[in-house]
Amino acid sequence: MDVVVARIGRPHGLMGEVTVQTHTDEPLTRYAAGTAYETQAQPGTGVPRTLVVRSSRLHNGTWLLAFEGIPDRTGAESLRGTRLVVDNGDDVAQADEPATESSESGEAWYEEQLVGLAVHLGDGSRVGEVSGLEIGAAQDLLVVDLVGGRTAYVPFVSAIVPTVDVEGGRVVIDPPPGLLEL
Repeated sequence: MDVVVARIGRPHGLMGEVTVQTHTDEPLTRYAAGTAYETQAQPGTGVPRTLVVRSSRLHNGTWLLAFEGIPDRTGAESLRGTRLVVDNGDDVAQADEPATESSESGEAWYEEQLVGLAVHLGDGSRVGEVSGLEIGAAQDLLVVDLVGGRTAYVPFVSAIVPTVDVEGGRVVIDPPPGLLEL
């Protein structure tokens, strides 16, 4: 199973640096110059299948990475949304923490385990499917593609997501009124 180490954000400056949303607790090791990553990007974006870290630095609490072959801001902009992944079988990957953790139960899941799970309300009615996970400073958000075609962002806290059943292929949510209509 591939594990997401980082998700590329917006460009920073003119020399090809990008911000990254970190999904690892070992960024110094992970972001070392010369480290190669497989990429996951939207089809047709032209993102290379492999990116090699040219440089990394911490700037105001945000990691900035530059990659070989991406010399400028235009190239960096094309990488936005790309995920940097490693195979879970890699020795270094085993030291990474899962993408998110339930604050009360202590259970943790990789984003890859959550994507594709059916989303149900407590009464059993299906409302959609998990299509992603957005890591936030205060809390993580499940990205849910709703049955009607809209997208909802559900705070991934045990009060709102009381059940995550990866083996059963479902998540049960108890959203406050109006959350799914936002």
